[in-house]
Amino acid sequence: MSDHIIVPPRRRLWTLFIAPALLLVAAIAWTGFWFYTASKVDQSVDSWRAREAAAGRAIECGDRSVAGFPFRLEVRCANASVALKSQTAAQAASQTPLTARLGEILVIAQVYDPSRLIAEFKGPASFADRGQPVSMTARWKTARSSVVGLPGPPQRIALVFDDPVLESLIGTVPTPLARASHVEMHGRMVDGPTPGQPLIETDLQLTGASVQGVHPLLAESFDAEIRTLLSGLKDFSPKPWPMRFRELQAAGGRIEFTKARIQQGEMIAVATGSLGLTASGNVDGELQMIVAGIDKVIPKLGIDKILEDGVPQATLDKLAPGVKSNDLNRLMGALDRAIPGLGKVVRRNANVGVAAGINALGQPAVLEGKAARSFPLRFVDGVVMLGPLKVARVQPLF
Repeated sequence: MSDHIIVPPRRRLWTLFIAPALLLVAAIAWTGFWFYTASKVDQSVDSWRAREAAAGRAIECGDRSVAGFPFRLEVRCANASVALKSQTAAQAASQTPLTARLGEILVIAQVYDPSRLIAEFKGPASFADRGQPVSMTARWKTARSSVVGLPGPPQRIALVFDDPVLESLIGTVPTPLARASHVEMHGRMVDGPTPGQPLIETDLQLTGASVQGVHPLLAESFDAEIRTLLSGLKDFSPKPWPMRFRELQAAGGRIEFTKARIQQGEMIAVATGSLGLTASGNVDGELQMIVAGIDKVIPKLGIDKILEDGVPQATLDKLAPGVKSNDLNRLMGALDRAIPGLGKVVRRNANVGVAAGINALGQPAVLEGKAARSFPLRFVDGVVMLGPLKVARVQPLF
């Protein structure tokens, strides 16, 4: 019996290079695709900057670069500046731009979705009028935004801040203006009742917010969520806000408050309604408010202390616009002269009287299981009215 030796077939060497060759081709194709997409993202950023400039927000970069290979795209803008022009009615009248400078803007996009841009902002930021020293500074822990729909009109926009602080500078001394532990702003287009005329839905959320120097109540920490629907915009091309507000008024557009809730300690307030604009750019309309715990808010105004020390006109302008300081102080003096000590009694019980007066204006209601009062809050050509009382005035929007 003879032995047979089976010789295995010889493998062809070229087959060993198929996988590496395919991998090399895929790498080259992916590299080409990345650079092509990077150019598109660069174009999207340029388109976004052009839209912002047309809207009065000119963004410039001291140093710009594109990176992120191989799986994402990063456009880095170092030593960034934003020139804000005609963003408010007062600024449009003065034609003086406000320049904001910050350390860096990083714009990120995924290679498979270059129309969605995510931006991160590195602070602090400084603000100054043209040719003037820095007047305000802003700092934050993190700041991010996202825009979907470029290079056309954005379909969704979001802006998020953690621990933002805004301060004014008098010389070199910073003075707090506003702060919050968290701020979120969202906006998106939704279908409206009329084809071709979408609505803009916005959502603002504030956590642990406070504002100094505007009203005593705002100086205390509060949380807020405000959701609105904006109708009447027909042209979504970029333009400054006063111009857009003017077009909104001409089209009969309105802002509908679908949800507005503010909580400060034990006080909770909600409001619904809609507001429009008059031909002079003033806010006009009515909101129906329901407030629980209003008796907890009145003492924070410090009306009794204010009356006891004498009322400066600047304070009255914030608390009761239209009331003259001299008239009120003379009234307190007249009470003391008529019956010694009467003026002092009135001053010490002012909070009780104010609370009773405000309660008399409203109707009983229940809010989140708590006893509350319902009030109409009217805006009459920019004047804010609580019942017959004038409580504030809103500046014209154009």
